[in-house]
Amino acid sequence: MPSKSSARLAALTVAAVCSAASTIVLTTPAHADSVRIHDIQGNTRISPFAGKQVTDVTGIVTGIRTYGSSRGFWIQDPNPDADPATSEGVFVFTSSTPKGVAVGDSVTVSGTVSEYVPGGTASGNQSLTEITKPTTTVVSSGNRLPAATTVDARSVPAAYAPTGDATANGSINALPLKPAKYALDRFEALEGMTVRVTDTRVVGATDPYTELWVTVKPHENRSRNGGTVYGSYDAQNTGRLQIQSLGATADFPKANVGDTLTGTTAGPLDYNQFGGYTLVASELGTLKSADLKRETTRKQRSSELAVATYNVENLDPTDDTFAEHASAIVNNLKSPDIVSLEEIQDNNGATNDGTVAADQTMTKLIDAIVAAGGPAYDWRSIDPADKADGGEPGGNIRQAFLFNPERVSFTDRAGGDATTATGVTKIRGKAHLTLSPGRIAPADEAWKNSRKPLAGEFVFRGRTVFVIANHFNSKGGDQGLTSQYQPPARSSETQRHQQATLVNAFAKDILDTQKNADVIVLGDINDFEFSDTTRKLEGRGELWSAIKSLPRSERYSYVYQGNSQVLDQILISPSIRRDCDFEYDSVHVNAEFNDQISDHDPQVLRFRP
Repeated sequence: MPSKSSARLAALTVAAVCSAASTIVLTTPAHADSVRIHDIQGNTRISPFAGKQVTDVTGIVTGIRTYGSSRGFWIQDPNPDADPATSEGVFVFTSSTPKGVAVGDSVTVSGTVSEYVPGGTASGNQSLTEITKPTTTVVSSGNRLPAATTVDARSVPAAYAPTGDATANGSINALPLKPAKYALDRFEALEGMTVRVTDTRVVGATDPYTELWVTVKPHENRSRNGGTVYGSYDAQNTGRLQIQSLGATADFPKANVGDTLTGTTAGPLDYNQFGGYTLVASELGTLKSADLKRETTRKQRSSELAVATYNVENLDPTDDTFAEHASAIVNNLKSPDIVSLEEIQDNNGATNDGTVAADQTMTKLIDAIVAAGGPAYDWRSIDPADKADGGEPGGNIRQAFLFNPERVSFTDRAGGDATTATGVTKIRGKAHLTLSPGRIAPADEAWKNSRKPLAGEFVFRGRTVFVIANHFNSKGGDQGLTSQYQPPARSSETQRHQQATLVNAFAKDILDTQKNADVIVLGDINDFEFSDTTRKLEGRGELWSAIKSLPRSERYSYVYQGNSQVLDQILISPSIRRDCDFEYDSVHVNAEFNDQISDHDPQVLRFRP
C-alpha cells in the first residue's frame, strides 16, 4: 500500500496532475480550417489533428476550471454528428484562470490540438485531447447548454477494454473506438462532454482531496456493505466512475461506501492521473447516508487462539491516532492474542536522522490499549537497517508482534537482527526457529528496499504456533486499469513473486521438519487472493489464504478507485485448515469510511490449536 506521504501525493486532484504530465505532439504543425469538435476528437483515442493549428472551433462553454495548474474550460458542440464514437466536447487549456468566458457562452476557439498525458508518458495513462494556446471569441451569451448524456447501467458495456485487439505494443490508442462493446471506449467517446448520473451508490469513500467513487451498476459484484468487489483480473467493474467537483471543496459531500448520491450529478467528463475517467461535477446530487457502522468481531473463546493482522499506516509517536487504533484493537477486534502490526515507524517518524528504534511507538500504542480497557500487551520486533526497508523516507517501517502474555507466551531465541537470517531446526522431533524473533533471508535481493518478514515462535495452551509477519512490496509503478496498455502492466508483482516464493519455502521448511506444525503467514501482502503472488505463497498446499473461506461479498480489506479488494491476508497451514475448526473475519473499520485512521481493514483468525 502507499505510505501516508505517497498517498498524499498520489491523491492530488486534477489541480496537481498537470505538473507531472506530458504533451504528445504527433504530427508536424499545420493549419486546419473550420473543423468541428468531433473532427478534432476523431474515432480513436488520439486526435487526427494532434499538433495542428485549428481555427474557429465552435462550441458552448459547459464548465470552467479555475483552480490548480490545469485551468481552462470545456466546450461542446450543440449540433452533434451521427457517429457515437466521436466526442462532441473538448477541454481548452488556458494555463491561467480563464477570463472573459462564462458557462453558456457560444464561442469560437483557435489554437493547437495537443494530446496531454496525465502523469507523463511513462505512466502508461491515456491522453486527454486538448486545445492549447487558445484565442477565444465570445459570439453570444446565455445560451442553453447541450443536454447531458446519461451514463447508466445500460449504456456502459460489461467488457472493459479491447485487450485482444490491442496493437503489437499493447496500446489501444490507435484502435477505432467501439463504445457499444467496451467500457473504456464508451467513456473515451464521451471525453469532454457533459454527462450525468442519477441516484448512484458510493463505492469509494470521499478522500481528503474531495474525490469519491460511485457505480452506475448497482448489482455489479456488490459487497455486503454496498461497495463493488474486485474478484478477478477479468472483472474490472465497469460501472465505477470517479466524481470530483468544480465547486467549492467545502461543499463536497463526506460520503462512506454504501451512501447514495441521490438525484442528478452532472458535469464534463475528464481524464486524470489518479483514476482515469472522472465526472467533474458542476451539479452534485444530495448525499443520502446508508448509516454504515464499523464492524466488531466476536471475542475468542478461552480455547481459541485469535491472531490478527493490522496495517496501522505509518504509525509514529507524533500521530494523534493512537487512541483510535487502540479502540479498534480492543473494541472492534476484541483484543486478539497475537497482532501482527505493519507500518510501525521509528521513534521520530519521517525525520531522517538515522533513528531506527521503535520502542516509543510501541510503548505509546500499548499504553493506549490499556487505557482503552485492553490487556497489557508485550511486543517483539527487529529494528531495520536505516533506510533499507522502503516506505516513507526516514520512517523505517517494520512489522511488530503484539501478544497478550496472559494468554500466550513468546519463545525468545536471541541473535535476531536486521541482517541475520533465522532458520528451522528440529529439537526432540519438533520444529523450532533458530532465532525468535528473526528475519527470513534478509540479505536476499527479493527484500531490496522492502520490509523483511518477521518470524516468531509462540506457545498457546502448550502448543507451538509459528507466526510470520509480512509487508510485501507495494503496487507502486503498476499501470492503472484505465491505462492505454491493455491489459495493464503489473511490474511491481515481480518482486512480490520472489518474496512469496521465499516465505513459502520457509513455511515448507517448518512443515518438512514437523508435518503437523501450526504455521500462520499473515500481513499486508499487497496482492489479491486470486493473484499469482498468493498462489506462490500458498505453494503446493503448504499454506492456504483463509480469506477465501468468506463469501465473495465480504472478501476485501482495502478500497482503491472504487474496487473493494484484498491486500491483507492470513494464510494457514494444513493442520489449522484440516478440521475446518477456524473462523476468519475481515473487520471493516477503515477502508470504507471517509474518516479512516488507516486505509486497511484488520483481519482476524480464530482457531483451536
